[in-house]
Amino acid sequence: MNNRADLHTHTTASDGRHTPEENVRMAQEAGLAAIAITDHDTVAGVADALRAGLRYGVVVVPGVELGTSANGKDVHILGYGVALEDERWLNRLRELREARDRRNDRILENLAALGMPILTEELAAAAGRSSRKDKSVGRPHIAQAMVDKGFAADLREAFDLWLGEGKPAYARQSRISPREAIEWIREAGGKAIVAHPGIYGDDDLVLSLLDQAADGLEAYHPDHDEEQARRYAEWAASRGKLVTGGSDFHGIRDGEAYHGAIGSFTADAGVAELLLARE
Repeated sequence: MNNRADLHTHTTASDGRHTPEENVRMAQEAGLAAIAITDHDTVAGVADALRAGLRYGVVVVPGVELGTSANGKDVHILGYGVALEDERWLNRLRELREARDRRNDRILENLAALGMPILTEELAAAAGRSSRKDKSVGRPHIAQAMVDKGFAADLREAFDLWLGEGKPAYARQSRISPREAIEWIREAGGKAIVAHPGIYGDDDLVLSLLDQAADGLEAYHPDHDEEQARRYAEWAASRGKLVTGGSDFHGIRDGEAYHGAIGSFTADAGVAELLLARE
């Protein structure tokens, strides 16, 4: 086992293809010392991952990825080491999922108007949604339902033609600000990291969040080139803040890992310990 940690992975608790236990098993097979479970707006997969971590000898960092909005852009904030039974925190996550559900309803209405009706039950089936109410359902699940009904050849086509920003079925989700997300995470006892800062095209915003409130930056990510990774790592380190990295693994689709395979982008395992440490 090496001293690396993949600090950004998704599971079936949101829009990942694999269960929390499977993610942990893949981390062990990749020789990782630690893995974080960072599903969208939910910690529903964390408990199963923690149990699997004990079986496989892998440190599991409880995490979450919150969708926010700033300067007209969607900005994601990763939270680590949050209290899993904090009622205020769990209620806030529930509110975010409810906003996502309302956005999903608008997308389904748009698709129906375009001659591509998808029933709520069909969306639930595509999402593999169980009786749990804390699972997060999003556009990838709608895309899968479109594929299942023959409205799109694959997920990429569903997004490129219909579901992507600016496309006919797109609907914007009501989001909190990055600063509010950071405050929520820290109030729940966690550390807040700006996810994949290179994709926003707004380094002034990234620096502002880093200087004002965030605990660090995700420098190592499949959507960053080497120069971006170096720049963001230097920005965080020079301010005494955390430098993280992760694959943003969502699962194996058509024989390929999306975004990256578990363990393909990592940070030093010592960072995982810092994310778990209580101040």
